Amino acid sequence: HQPRAPPATRRVAHNRPKPRPNRTDSEERRPRARAIRAGAPARLDDLLVRLAENVERRGGHVCWAEDGQQARDYITSLARDRGVRLVVKSKSMASEEIHLNHALEEAGLEVVETDLGEYIIQLSGETPSHIIAPAIHKTREQVRDLFERHLGMEPTDDIPTMTRAARAALRQRFLQADMGISGVNFGVANEGAVCIVENEGNARLTTTAPRIHVAVMGIERVCESLEDLGVLLQVLARSATGQRLSVYTSVLSGPRRPGEPDGPEEFHLVLLDNGRSRIVGGAYAEALMCIRCGACLNACPVYQNIGGHAYGGVYSGPIGAILTPLLQPDLPDVHKLPHASSLCGACQYACPVRIAIPDLLLRLRADAVRQGKYEWFEPLAITAYRQAMTNPALYSAGGRLASLGTRILGGRDGRLGWLPPPLDQWTKERDFPAFAAKSFSQLWEERQRKGGKPEQEG
Repeated sequence: HQPRAPPATRRVAHNRPKPRPNRTDSEERRPRARAIRAGAPARLDDLLVRLAENVERRGGHVCWAEDGQQARDYITSLARDRGVRLVVKSKSMASEEIHLNHALEEAGLEVVETDLGEYIIQLSGETPSHIIAPAIHKTREQVRDLFERHLGMEPTDDIPTMTRAARAALRQRFLQADMGISGVNFGVANEGAVCIVENEGNARLTTTAPRIHVAVMGIERVCESLEDLGVLLQVLARSATGQRLSVYTSVLSGPRRPGEPDGPEEFHLVLLDNGRSRIVGGAYAEALMCIRCGACLNACPVYQNIGGHAYGGVYSGPIGAILTPLLQPDLPDVHKLPHASSLCGACQYACPVRIAIPDLLLRLRADAVRQGKYEWFEPLAITAYRQAMTNPALYSAGGRLASLGTRILGGRDGRLGWLPPPLDQWTKERDFPAFAAKSFSQLWEERQRKGGKPEQEG
């Protein structure tokens, strides 16, 4: 069974900086960051045209990809025409979205992920489970075994040693690669530039060492100016990792120019639509404000208990439960994703641009009901739930029965490894936690009898 969600997400959420007096903090920049992101969709056509014109003016090439197929075809054709054999990639959710690696490998190319987390995932044959920490679900022991098997590393649990083994393996690949493919955190329209933020330095090597650099960017990731970019970078770093600024922030503007000692000979910017233009101007346009910081995942109790792979798509967590049905509506059971939320609001509070995630999830649920996308038993279950929740005696009896049943049937830790259908859909993948021995009401009554004082621990 899958263990409860990795504690790493809880540590990240706990370590996010708290506002302090007399300190210019990202909390103060959130309203401005929201205004920048909210204003972009209204001027998207103008900003994208300006970005494309300035990229071309600087010697770059632009591909307008209506969908994933067009993006894949453009990049694979480019690689074939230029005689590319080895491709190195830095982190890119957009390339994951269009399954670019598979297309390149089908075309006979070798593809190597260079972000350490993505590299681990590639070696294990899995998909990322977190927007910014793709291997967050892997244990140290699992990574050790992977590196021993694939890199010939001597057995060790020492993290610096494992990191050096990965670095040694990847460094040669950078030097041998013909093409580097990156994602884009933000495109800067006025400059004809793309901005990439990272903490490892692999993206800088990916974008400068090979002779061809291809950047894949969702069309919603554009901003107008370097001033706007500065605001977005500060809230991104704070919300993603708790840093004031990421270790490496690269603003790249086209291929190497005469007199410059390094950089790619060619620069290609792939502007990926893939359903985004359908969202702009509609009821879900706010979802496109996402800056991919991962803060909502770290704050979400559902994500922490089921992990990223349970969402079934590229984007996980609360924002993934919105983006996946919008961008990949043909995935099986994708209409169920908006229900993977308690609607507690922690995601919206954590979001640096204050996307109204609970509202969007509710709207998607309502849309699914209007379209008849629900199981036959759901109305019956909701009716039974309403009866139980509006009848105090029934509610109390049900709570006591559930608590007693899980304690009797649970293992030593009280967790259930098996439940009958349809609840077995949960226990097929993970244990079901036991109900508390006492309800909140019982604990509250006990506290009131003691004069309203909480019990002292220790």
